[in-house]
Amino acid sequence: MKLEGVHHVTAITADAPRNVEFYAGLLGLRLVKKTVNQDDPTVYHLFYGDEQGDPGLDLTFFEYPGVAPGRTGAGMVHRIVWRVASPEAIDFWATRLGAESVESRREDDRLRFSDPEGLEHELRFDTSGDDPLIADHVEVPREFALQGFDGVRAYSDDPDRSTSLLEDALGFERRDEGWESRGERRGSFYVYDEAPEARGLQGAGSVHHVAWASSMEDHERWRERVIRGGARPTPVIDRFYFRSIYFREPSGVLFEIATIGPGFAADEDPEHLGERLSLPPNFEHLRDRVEKTLTPVPDTRQWRPAKVRTGE
Repeated sequence: MKLEGVHHVTAITADAPRNVEFYAGLLGLRLVKKTVNQDDPTVYHLFYGDEQGDPGLDLTFFEYPGVAPGRTGAGMVHRIVWRVASPEAIDFWATRLGAESVESRREDDRLRFSDPEGLEHELRFDTSGDDPLIADHVEVPREFALQGFDGVRAYSDDPDRSTSLLEDALGFERRDEGWESRGERRGSFYVYDEAPEARGLQGAGSVHHVAWASSMEDHERWRERVIRGGARPTPVIDRFYFRSIYFREPSGVLFEIATIGPGFAADEDPEHLGERLSLPPNFEHLRDRVEKTLTPVPDTRQWRPAKVRTGE
């Protein structure tokens, strides 16, 4: 029984329109689901991904308008690492980001930059052999597109205390820098860096949690293993698009184990993912109220290639 790497990463934004402009407009991801935070349905939950919204390239944001900026510290993911296909892709992104006045730092086959709210990203040449997960974008050639998560980096003031849960319960394997979660089809790394002295604060530009991918059949068994490993997971929660359990690993990072499926086409035509506000059946009665409170966001169809927009 193995987890299939990172399922999704969820962060916080104070400005949904700017968030959409950056991730769908500049980074070329597809907005695959525009819905609400099921624990607080007065706010957005935006999902960016590849063409199908596959686990492995699924970056999501809760929008809390006007929330103060966050600060990363111990027990928090501080960097999201993405795959690209080649050094030429790194060149492309350095140029594209620079043209939009986004400062980046090049280190050999890596490129680091932050979004407008300070969330840190790194692009890295992919050597995993996993299938690329790609979104179509009118300004981003497919050979240069982001190809999915390579992993995440977190801060810890005592990473050794997490070893037993990661290795024994979750099946992560030791690698040079940290751990790898690898299943039959995909894998992702999880690495600790020394925590800064300042205490972390959740807010805009900070990661809320990282989710790891499980098959539907194994999901309950993962919960049992997490309990045996000493953590305290929630009951299984049906999020309609996937099922979830949540728990904090010993270093303090909030983990989720999410199922691969049912998927984002459960309530939308795959060709029109993310074009309208989607509400799971249990939340549909709130539509009139939430549509009046949610911030209007840009129409992402402007960044879709014509043949994709028209289905030709």
